[in-house]
Amino acid sequence: MLIDAHCHLEDSSFTEGAKAVADRARAAGVVAIINPGYDLESSKLALVNAGNIEGVYALVGIHPHDAKTADAAALEELERLLGEPGVVGIGEIGLDYYRDLSPRNDQMQAFRVQMDMARKHGLPVQIHNRDAHRDTLDVIREYAGSIPGIVLHCYSGSVEMARELLNLGCFISIAGPVTFANARKAADVARYVPLDRMLVETDSPYLAPTPHRGQRNEPAYVRYVAERIAEIKGVSFDEVAEATSAVAMRIFGISPAGTRENHPAG
Repeated sequence: MLIDAHCHLEDSSFTEGAKAVADRARAAGVVAIINPGYDLESSKLALVNAGNIEGVYALVGIHPHDAKTADAAALEELERLLGEPGVVGIGEIGLDYYRDLSPRNDQMQAFRVQMDMARKHGLPVQIHNRDAHRDTLDVIREYAGSIPGIVLHCYSGSVEMARELLNLGCFISIAGPVTFANARKAADVARYVPLDRMLVETDSPYLAPTPHRGQRNEPAYVRYVAERIAEIKGVSFDEVAEATSAVAMRIFGISPAGTRENHPAG
């Protein structure tokens, strides 16, 4: 049993359609996929996927790349989407100072407004942080304890930053780069973060793990992430799969078909 905690099923590179991708994932043991949005359009597509495909759950949000579009009307529409069936959180949101596709002031404003929404509506968040570690931490410190689950998706920070995030009650989501031969920092983080605070993800269609590096990624490949974490930690694959799935279910309040929580006791 695995849960892919972050996959862009609505991406146009999935030419065969989201359901075919999800079906392959289910055949590979993936019982649930968290499908975040990055703007209003993709958030609405994530909702369509959640409504049409078993085991798919939607996040709605405005990514830092699109923060320049987050005017009052867009944010009002985003908040309306929070009431739609299938929404289990807000994401992906945050800061990206690497590409800087939106002005940093706009990124910060959109980030804070969406964190406010999460606090108001009692929803977890998935945070994108790229080369914005200090500012991301500053915002998280303000909201820690008032949002029911703060997940750092596709975590790329240091062990030291992970330590502070864990102390703030956050969760760390590990993606394909942990499988790369030169990924010493990612391996150190995977070794450090306890399984009861960890999720696994693909960030599909990006960042395919070894042995598919350089190809289009998809949720079925989350198994390679979990296998590498098991190797790093010296535990079984099943232990990683069960623990990270339990974390995802707890944060997002989901109980997919095929999970222990979905069946009567005994």
